[in-house]
Amino acid sequence: MDPIHLRAAGVSVVVGFGTGPEQLPRIEHWGGALDGDLPDLDILRAPVPHSSYDEPVVAGLVPLGSAGWLGRPGLRGSRDGRAFSPALRTASVEAAGDGRGIRIRQCDPDAGLEVTTELTLHPSGLLEVAGELTNTGADDYRLEELGVCLPLPAAAAEVLDLTGRWCRERHPQRSAIRQGTWVRSGRHARTGHDASLLFAAGTSGFASRTGHVWAVHFAWSGDQELYLDALADGRRVLGAAELLGPGEIVLAPGESHRTPPLYASYSAQGLDGVGARFHEWFRARPQHPAAPRPVVLNTWEAVYFDQGLEALLELVDSAADLGVERFVLDDGWFLGRRDDNAGLGDWIVDPDVWPDGLTPLIDAVTAQGMEFGLWVEPEMINLDSELARAHPEWIARPTAEAPARGGRLPQEFRRQQVLDLAQPDAWQHIYDRLDALLTENDIAFLKWDHNRDSGELGHDGRPSVHAQTLALYRLLDALRAAHPDVEIESCASGGGRVDLGILQRTDRVWTSDCNDALERQTIQRWTQAVLPPELVGAHVGPTRSHTTGRVHDIAFRAITALFGHFGIEWDIREASAHDRAVLAEAIALYKRHRHLLHTGVRVNADTADPKLALHGVVGADGAEALFALVCLGSLATEVPGRVTIPGLDAGRTYRVEAIDPGDAGGGEPAAHPPFVQVAPPAWLPGGATASGGFLAEVGLPMPNLAPERALLLRLTAID
Repeated sequence: MDPIHLRAAGVSVVVGFGTGPEQLPRIEHWGGALDGDLPDLDILRAPVPHSSYDEPVVAGLVPLGSAGWLGRPGLRGSRDGRAFSPALRTASVEAAGDGRGIRIRQCDPDAGLEVTTELTLHPSGLLEVAGELTNTGADDYRLEELGVCLPLPAAAAEVLDLTGRWCRERHPQRSAIRQGTWVRSGRHARTGHDASLLFAAGTSGFASRTGHVWAVHFAWSGDQELYLDALADGRRVLGAAELLGPGEIVLAPGESHRTPPLYASYSAQGLDGVGARFHEWFRARPQHPAAPRPVVLNTWEAVYFDQGLEALLELVDSAADLGVERFVLDDGWFLGRRDDNAGLGDWIVDPDVWPDGLTPLIDAVTAQGMEFGLWVEPEMINLDSELARAHPEWIARPTAEAPARGGRLPQEFRRQQVLDLAQPDAWQHIYDRLDALLTENDIAFLKWDHNRDSGELGHDGRPSVHAQTLALYRLLDALRAAHPDVEIESCASGGGRVDLGILQRTDRVWTSDCNDALERQTIQRWTQAVLPPELVGAHVGPTRSHTTGRVHDIAFRAITALFGHFGIEWDIREASAHDRAVLAEAIALYKRHRHLLHTGVRVNADTADPKLALHGVVGADGAEALFALVCLGSLATEVPGRVTIPGLDAGRTYRVEAIDPGDAGGGEPAAHPPFVQVAPPAWLPGGATASGGFLAEVGLPMPNLAPERALLLRLTAID
């Protein structure tokens, strides 16, 4: 069978089929573009070492022990112990007409199994891979795992993934690739605060702008595993699989199970090249937000559960004066919700707090030209709620019996349990309540929260993370179909559910519950390794962070929030005149530059000192750019030295200007001076003019910023 060559945006994917009777499909190349005709791929046939199988071992699209693969298998399961080792053979191959897709069907009639693998190389060069298993046998097949994996070349020497915790999501960790399997497991029943949004391998020393990188993301909002398998024979694969509970997926004859898609990005220009393919793919989707991302004010860190109308109306007026465009009422508006002990499940406006409903607040918000948004947590339930008292059987539990009949509930987490959306009546109840809420009120935005991990999520005594996740997807899809103009944010105790599965159904993520600008610099940088800035909620928090206790200058907080979907989460009624002036200037800057920020190419410079960061966005046409120079801590040297500004058009000439939003505060001094220097570099007061090539190779001497301060650099092409 002839090989198939997929090409797009400087990427080639070559699928070969070998010469044996099985014609096992395998990816012979995933990486840089290959020009011209392919040679006879038999030249890639590996040698046979001593003490090995008599034929070269093949790592097919579905690696299997029957083909001699001794690493992690791509398919595990059995029929009560039988048919445990399928031997798949290629049955059919269908290529898409545009030359960017292929569908390969493999069968084992004796085992009664059929596996179909679909590969799509998108115009951005992003590769999408998904598999489907069908039970063609006469009895049930218990699936343990159906994985999706891709080969890595020998040049890949290091692995980088992301980890974290609540309020410290998506921090990188990296190490040398060693023999064995590096596995990242998530058992949260949601993606998790420690989830690796990006799982990458690259050449030694790969960085933001340099090195070859092969990276994957698994588009699933439930339990999952990502892995890098490095075998003794020198081969490596990057893979992912849904992490299934015992007996969670049992396929009856004729039934199928489809994997979530694995998205894979190759770059010869470091991690920024990986992210650029993801960003281009996101922006090409038909459902991608097209309207300018509005300035948001969320009430949580301003009032918490104290939802008096008078105070909120003051906040509405204060927000409108600053230029806010979307006002979001957070937790505390529904029945019995005076704290986080009660009320979840009762999605009815509380008449004790809102005797006239939400209408007076919504009218005040819309009268100021702002949109109104509302917080909900539909997947959860408090035991102290009318819903739990009426339908205790709707609470997800690991046993088939209700507590009254000897069963038990899972441990409480934030005093809440999970509503079993796999039960059709429970799903319908929540859909009806949310549909009524959106129909009866002028709501443009839902902040959709999910505030607990679930280590033993069950339905009818069986594991149910898979069914719960699909039920959530159906719920979001149904609500969006009924209310297509309502935008939805994915929030899960902040950044606990950030993945491409949920983002196919939502319009942005709440990146973290931590609004500390110093923490946010790292969190946002690595979130944007996959997500474009317009999907990344970034808010200016209070002067003293509610989660870390740190105090930061208003300009540092504002510049940090600028490089995302800008918002405020702070009682701005208490802000000083200086801080309000700086905040108003930052909002004006955001509105002036949001088209650039949300359509341009994200750039992260590789600086000599890790405590000095330079990141920004360059317009797609290269005509303008906006960068932030950020001092994350005490520098190792007396002066930063020259810092290069990458990503510009090398042949164009740019005017470089420094912008400090703190200057908008007038005569009131900042809490801490932005600079620690006797004199600035020569170019700083009046700006500089240089070519993009000069700025990328030679750079400019940068000022001595004080720790935890930032400066904006605006670049405009003048030719």
